[in-house]
Amino acid sequence: MNKLDYIDGLKGIGALMVYLCHFVFAFYYAAYTLLPEHVNTKTGVEILIGKTPLNFLYNGNGAVCLFLVFSGFVLCLSYFRTGDRARLKAGARKRYFRLMPVILAVNVLIFILMYLGLYRNAETAVITKSVPWFQGFNQFEPSFFGMLYESLLGCFVRGSNDYNGVLWTIPYLFWGALLVYLAAYLVGENPLRYAAYGVMILAALKTDVYFTGIFLGFVLCDFFCTQERLVRLYRRFRLIPPLVFLLGFYLTSYPSIGTELPGTIYGILPAAYTVIYHIAGAFLLTAGVLGCDRLQWFFSRKPFLYLGKISYSLYLLHFPVIAAFSCWFFLEFYGKMSYGLTVGIDFLLTTLLVLALSSLSRRYLEPAAEKIWKRLYGIGIGGVR
Repeated sequence: MNKLDYIDGLKGIGALMVYLCHFVFAFYYAAYTLLPEHVNTKTGVEILIGKTPLNFLYNGNGAVCLFLVFSGFVLCLSYFRTGDRARLKAGARKRYFRLMPVILAVNVLIFILMYLGLYRNAETAVITKSVPWFQGFNQFEPSFFGMLYESLLGCFVRGSNDYNGVLWTIPYLFWGALLVYLAAYLVGENPLRYAAYGVMILAALKTDVYFTGIFLGFVLCDFFCTQERLVRLYRRFRLIPPLVFLLGFYLTSYPSIGTELPGTIYGILPAAYTVIYHIAGAFLLTAGVLGCDRLQWFFSRKPFLYLGKISYSLYLLHFPVIAAFSCWFFLEFYGKMSYGLTVGIDFLLTTLLVLALSSLSRRYLEPAAEKIWKRLYGIGIGGVR
């Protein structure tokens, strides 16, 4: 396990899925609700797609679960490879500064867009029939201090996401990471640590199920780094990892709407456990990739690696681009071209813009987080070195 490019590739796919989810929900809402009254095509093909595994491509909740599992896997990777507990302390100390700067920069951008009245999602939602989901975002008078509170504290403590809806996941990426670092520090070398991991997972299932994703990724990391004999045995049966991957894909693709789906491949599953399916699917999908060289090769291809590098910025930046640029373009050209052509061109231009902004953020904003951390660490927050 010297090279884990495929994990970065998987993270990139997860971020792309969230972007596709929000774009699809904005313009083809029936692909989520599976209701005829939200259809924007003559044939209602979006409902058909929404009932098949193709909805994996825009399954936002499934994507979040994948993102959490992948993140949990990489958090303690260096520790389990080296046994150096100092890496856990360093990771915990800089976690806030790893996440916060880009959050703040994007929220400042959102504040400016709102202040200038460039959020056009409310009027767009009426035309695209996405009023229940798309219309209500950012429909309030922006406050600079409110934006600062959300960026610096609120999203970390309470999951505040008034300005950027995707920030609801930040408590899992922040507190979940700290809990994982603590668990590794306290019991990472204990032969009975998997019992402690089981308690963590059960507690998460009882309190907040999304923490389970981070914890399961962490357990996978421990297992694949430290249990060499069992890992070799798992990989020896070459059909098992691909089958595990396919089962994970099936569960992760369960439609997020969480309704009964008789007559589909999901008809055998009770609808009440959608989040559980997605988390279990993300776990199995990751375990399948970890055990299969061909899957690792596939997810290590350059397009996936590129998405992996910009995944955090892509995750944070895409929604304001949709709410401002995508909606402006749609409103400008709606009625001048067919609905499908308008949305198709809109999607192409939005994707190019999102990728460009995410690349710039990855190049300039994300390194600022490391600089801030190093400077603060040097002046005493991390202790005298």
